[in-house]
Amino acid sequence: MSASIGRSLVLLSLLFASAGAVAAFAAFLKKRADLTTLAIRAAYGFAGFMILANLWMVQALLRNDFSISYVAQVGSIDLPVWVKVVSLWSSLEGSILFWGGVLALYVAVATRSLTEAHGWARPAAIGVWLACATFFGFLIAGPAQPFGTMVDVPADGPGPNPLLQNHLLMAIHPPFLYGGYVGMTIPFGLALAALMTGRLSPTLLGTIRTSLLAPWSFLTAAVVLGGWWAYEVLGWGGYWAWDPVENASLLPWLTATAALHSAILTERRGVLKGWTMSMVIASFLLTILGTFMTRSGIFNSVHSFTQSAIGPTILVFLGFATLASVLLLGFRVDLLQPDGELERGASRDTAFLAQNMLFVLFTFTVLIGTVFPLIVEATRNVQMSVGRPYFDRMTVPIGALLLFVMGVGPALPWGASTSAELKRRLLPPLGLASGFLVLALGVGIRSPWTLITLFLAGYAAHVTLFEAFRPARTRLKIRNDGFVKAFSQDLFGPGLRRLSAYVAHAGAVTAFIAIAVSSTGSKSVERTLAEGETMTFGRYTLTLEGIENLEEPHRTSLIARIGVKKGDTVLEPLRPMMNQYRSQRESIGTPAVRTGLIEDLYLSTMNIDTNSRTVGLLVMINPLVSWLWIATVIMTAGGLLALFSSKRAGRVVEPARDLQAEVAR
Repeated sequence: MSASIGRSLVLLSLLFASAGAVAAFAAFLKKRADLTTLAIRAAYGFAGFMILANLWMVQALLRNDFSISYVAQVGSIDLPVWVKVVSLWSSLEGSILFWGGVLALYVAVATRSLTEAHGWARPAAIGVWLACATFFGFLIAGPAQPFGTMVDVPADGPGPNPLLQNHLLMAIHPPFLYGGYVGMTIPFGLALAALMTGRLSPTLLGTIRTSLLAPWSFLTAAVVLGGWWAYEVLGWGGYWAWDPVENASLLPWLTATAALHSAILTERRGVLKGWTMSMVIASFLLTILGTFMTRSGIFNSVHSFTQSAIGPTILVFLGFATLASVLLLGFRVDLLQPDGELERGASRDTAFLAQNMLFVLFTFTVLIGTVFPLIVEATRNVQMSVGRPYFDRMTVPIGALLLFVMGVGPALPWGASTSAELKRRLLPPLGLASGFLVLALGVGIRSPWTLITLFLAGYAAHVTLFEAFRPARTRLKIRNDGFVKAFSQDLFGPGLRRLSAYVAHAGAVTAFIAIAVSSTGSKSVERTLAEGETMTFGRYTLTLEGIENLEEPHRTSLIARIGVKKGDTVLEPLRPMMNQYRSQRESIGTPAVRTGLIEDLYLSTMNIDTNSRTVGLLVMINPLVSWLWIATVIMTAGGLLALFSSKRAGRVVEPARDLQAEVAR
């Protein structure tokens, strides 16, 4: 009975999605407002039933209803409540159901946000969203079938993958990732609607840009949260290994970032309309590709699910969506003619264009390295892999160029400029850039690429801070306002959108610094310690004080209690552990990390022997890793501030024209 209710909810959501898609496209073709109203109601119906289906699965997991096949697959009586809840997305079938739930929320909010001001692009966009909803509804009802019925109902289940029970981040990372992946459906639908109507109005362009900000913010956080999970759980001491599924989350972030930047040129200059639409479409298609990578079983990754019919079905949808997008671009992009032209020479226009080219080059480089082994295996039946050396060799120079453009671009004026003006704008940041370089050399950094990155980061940091506060300084000069009053007009006025961009840039600069220093400045050693034995590494003295045993309902843990001293200061002990789960033969380690602003002390257990009372330890000192997590918060805050500023753009008062002109210069 419980499974039947779940299946009924899914089928009802599929019915509303498919009927709504037909009604929406008919409304667009026949220009009928009554069909648009019908499509809107169908979108709400799809959203309601799909969300109820997700809630029904959650209550089944909490009630240990093993008559439902998915609960029998991932549930267990002994699991903590939070693990039972996150089991919704811990395996293949449930993750597709969760995708449908997130899509339902996005479709409901986006449908509610669209107004008649968008013209006939409105039903076209709703039609695309509901067409995507129809596919995922079919995927849930057909190949996935999370609400299947067990013939022989087990007394208990195995629980989810132990790696997914090993840290609370599994309750946070996937929802953010789905918020980014699934959210790309909304700007995708709007972009196709623009192509279908053959016109990109300022209202529609603004809506596309705004709809891209939320998934971009979620994806920004998700990419780094995944790295944080790897750092805190997997025990190898790093946060990024160019894993194919890691790359899958990075690819749409790169193209979405390119789209956000090119949309500024489209809005300001009336150019790159087709390019902006292409980047938005590519972001959606890359999320579907990433979903295929995760759910096809073709990649051997800690992130991957097992093989099933879901993977090929997603591949068919990807092919259809790609074909439809390419045909629309081919037939309609010529109607999106530019209303202006790019300024040539040293200007912010060309910097934006260069930045877009670099983002696309970065995307292409990562995509080739990720899928090339599959192409070789498919065509030559030879297995191969593309490892970290390729990605580092190819992407580090591109990243440095991006950082260079991030620094120089905002310093350049819009439009033509004289050589004297260029010197006035471009020379002052060299002071902070040189300071970063001297500081790096002073603390012993010798890696050429790290030194280049820090020099460019110093330059970009100066420009970012200077440009972020420039309107406030202009107000001080023109109006003699106090600084707090002058700056508050950016926070609470129309300048918030501009400020949000520099907040995001500040986060990106911080991330570049953290990645460069942590990836080249890490130190490690492996040691086996007997109980009571002490070792010294760097400024730390570590002592194995004892081995503890912890029994929990869902696992048994062996804990190494490590006493820590830094110089003469006694710190709280660290407790790396080895966990044994019922469904896993091998023990799974959980590292212990003492996080600091300057460096992390990272301890990972390789083995714990209770007979000899010894512990095999991997000890690492990782500099500036915590700043990567801080940078992510800053970047995400920038995206959310931009989203907030876009939502209230129509309710703010424009600044005086003379001030606008001064700021523009």
